[in-house]
Amino acid sequence: MKNKGVILQGSSRSDGNTNTIALFVKEKTGFDIIDLKSKNIGAFDYGFKNRNDDFIPLMRDIVDNYDTFIFATPVYWYTMSGILKNFIDRISDCLKTEKEIGYKLREKKMALISCGSDCEIKEGFTMPFIETANYLNMEYLGDIHTWIEDGIITKKLKKDLDVFIYLM
Repeated sequence: MKNKGVILQGSSRSDGNTNTIALFVKEKTGFDIIDLKSKNIGAFDYGFKNRNDDFIPLMRDIVDNYDTFIFATPVYWYTMSGILKNFIDRISDCLKTEKEIGYKLREKKMALISCGSDCEIKEGFTMPFIETANYLNMEYLGDIHTWIEDGIITKKLKKDLDVFIYLM
């Protein structure tokens, strides 16, 4: 039986290239997509003053309903998007004030899809995701870097995505 998964799309454009890739993966896997741009998620705050935003209810839903998380992010200035960075930073809430959510992360799997303007990605891009999975005792399934050429996913990239998806 396949895991039930979710694609957590963290892009400043809900309908941009990252979404094109996310929709392709959704079509192949049946995974849901959650557009983080559509959520009100504040930055991490040591005083936990943003506890009434969308983050905690969203995380509770995610850990209760999904086994595999695929983070999908464009490459902005050689790193993940700010939207996704805020989301990942807020996982600290699940280690401090919402520990029952944090404990459930141990049972989950994580993967990464990056989407850039070309077929190469700088060394070190994946490190925050790998180390976050390690820290949270999640299984890191791997990553793939993607790009769109003239508005389409190339045949080669579709094949690479099929291999990536097979590992889910």
